[in-house]
Amino acid sequence: MNDKTTTTTGKCPVMHGGATKSSMSNMGWWPKALNLDILHQHDSKTNPMGANFNYRETLKDLDMAALKTDMHALMTDSQDWWPADWGHYGGLMIRMTWHAAGTYRIADGRGGAATGNQRFTPINSWPDNANLDKARRLLWPIKKKYGNKLSWADLIAYAGTVAYQSMGLKTFGFAFGREDIWQPEIDTYWGAEKEWLAPSGSEGSRYSGERDLENPLAAVMMGLIYVNPEGVDGKPDPLKTAHDIRVTFERMAMNDEETVALTAGGHTVGKCHGNGDASQIGPEPEAGDITEQGLGWNNKTKRGIGRDTITSGIEGAWTTHPTQWDNGYFSMLLNHEWELKKSPAGAWQWQPINIKEEHKPVDVEDATKRQTPIMTDADMAMKMDPAYREISERFSNDPEYFSDVFARAWFKLTHRDMGPKARYIGKEVPQEDLIWQDPVPAGNTGYDIDSVKKKIAASGLSVSEMVATAWDSARTYRNSDKRGGANGARIRLAPQKDWQGNEPARLTKVLSVLESIATSSGASIADVIVLAGNVGIEQSAKAAGFEVTVSFSPGRGDATDEMTDVDSFEVLEPTHDAYRNWLKADYVVSAEELMLDRSQLMGLTAHQMTVLIGGMRMLGTNYDGTKHGVFTEREGVLSNDYFVNLTDMNYTWEPVSDNLYEMRHRQSNEVKWTATRVDLIFGSNSILRSYAEVYAQDDNQEKFVADFVTAWASVMNADRFDLV
Repeated sequence: MNDKTTTTTGKCPVMHGGATKSSMSNMGWWPKALNLDILHQHDSKTNPMGANFNYRETLKDLDMAALKTDMHALMTDSQDWWPADWGHYGGLMIRMTWHAAGTYRIADGRGGAATGNQRFTPINSWPDNANLDKARRLLWPIKKKYGNKLSWADLIAYAGTVAYQSMGLKTFGFAFGREDIWQPEIDTYWGAEKEWLAPSGSEGSRYSGERDLENPLAAVMMGLIYVNPEGVDGKPDPLKTAHDIRVTFERMAMNDEETVALTAGGHTVGKCHGNGDASQIGPEPEAGDITEQGLGWNNKTKRGIGRDTITSGIEGAWTTHPTQWDNGYFSMLLNHEWELKKSPAGAWQWQPINIKEEHKPVDVEDATKRQTPIMTDADMAMKMDPAYREISERFSNDPEYFSDVFARAWFKLTHRDMGPKARYIGKEVPQEDLIWQDPVPAGNTGYDIDSVKKKIAASGLSVSEMVATAWDSARTYRNSDKRGGANGARIRLAPQKDWQGNEPARLTKVLSVLESIATSSGASIADVIVLAGNVGIEQSAKAAGFEVTVSFSPGRGDATDEMTDVDSFEVLEPTHDAYRNWLKADYVVSAEELMLDRSQLMGLTAHQMTVLIGGMRMLGTNYDGTKHGVFTEREGVLSNDYFVNLTDMNYTWEPVSDNLYEMRHRQSNEVKWTATRVDLIFGSNSILRSYAEVYAQDDNQEKFVADFVTAWASVMNADRFDLV
């Protein structure tokens, strides 16, 4: 053997398990450690566009008319590598848009089409998204042409809307303005199952009790967008499926009428694909060979395209004319009897018992042949569930009404996660204000801000009352779907005024004072609430020896009851708030994990979270006036005492209960302070302790105040899209 070969064999020049592929992550070694990654995702280093790129500004240069022309042309420009059914890509593009937007759920506002996350794991490789990789590749020439002026997120959402237009639907409108992300989202919990399409009762099942779906999840299985088209756990039973549909669509913010409209409208065009042996399908994109170049589900043994495509495993179209917008879905569903059959790929589907030849859709490749139409178990639910049946018959008898309801529901589906109308861009933005957009009227900007601040300062309200009220008004903001926040002052309306976490008695007292000031000054109540918090912070900073002015931009408006969908706002009710050291009840996850989730939804970084927690404790804003975590003898003074005392090695910590601890002096054993888990985590977690130590330093008292003021202003202005 060659000596030189012997010395080099097996000596790979890349560090194994480190730079490229870690065999064990930190969380693998220490699974109980607090994982702060959700606060660090989408770091600027992942964005190839650079810090100076502003998509919403660049978007203004997009030739939207030319884009629409190109999109319409693409719909019927069938490409040999992935031919269009009946020569029209409409059904495929609609499914792509639907499956991007349909991941949205109301509980935490996560999911949806607003970030272009369908390009990344796990969504790009979910079983329910089979062959949508082909739809995005078909769109690549459009994206390549318009470049930075058109995000993938907007393009994916727009494709389905244009597809409907090209097939005859009068759509309700469309808005651009979705900004792309550049790495997978790790903040979204998709379920605890260990395998795709795991049935109920399997490890990590999302169901308990009598088919109770775990919050915040909306889909019934790992890897599905909503329900199993074959039936509950793959067992056909339309009435059981109807239950799953109702729960799922409610969690997508849809009522029964919208649910029927979306189901019917989505299945008016296009088809299911299952004409072949499913075992011949290759792996999903993320598991594919490098030669596949990011594509998946490819059939290497047979043709695998056109009429031989396998996607869901169900085979057939729903209507006679699958490339036309019409009322054919209801005619087919309601005017035939149906029986269960197996598709060529072995999936359960419903087929008509007797159907005239001319009512069958033609073959996707040969117009001289006709194929048997199908319905999924979800479709049969529209016929067999009494409430859905009534709506289906109404739509069947009034096609124009159906088209209008569907167009509005489709617009809602594709825009719900964009936030308020102020974020919409484009010539197709509807003029009508919709209640699910959480409308807020424009506020006054011409009042005397200094005069208002003086009235607040002389009102007799305490620092803790002013700061806590402003915080409670703003903390509802969710960066996921841009809902909530201080704009609109909905804290004074139902349901927010009665939420336990808002301490209704204290809130009523403070609002009565601030509303009077707003009336006399011409300012909105929303502005006065935020100004009151600013006044409290400025007073407490002055007491600490620092003159600061908290930045403030007037112009918030006051929403009315008529502008507020009470049911929709119920999901924003806080059940915990680490910043005010409050837990409504005991939860399966720890208090510190809840803190991270809430902080990420508010758009805060780890160091912003740290400084806000420490400052809020010093201002005495704890829920119900508790003293847990108030590590100071100077409550109401914006000092860094929280961090100084938390890091003081003269003390030890002892548990009293699961979420209560005592700080005892090492020599005397005297109890000095009490704290909760969210307090202690800033001393125990290595990353958070590094931030706490920064703010505990003798030379960083001024930095602490400055950072707190900046982070506070960020929370107060999070929903001010008019300032961007």
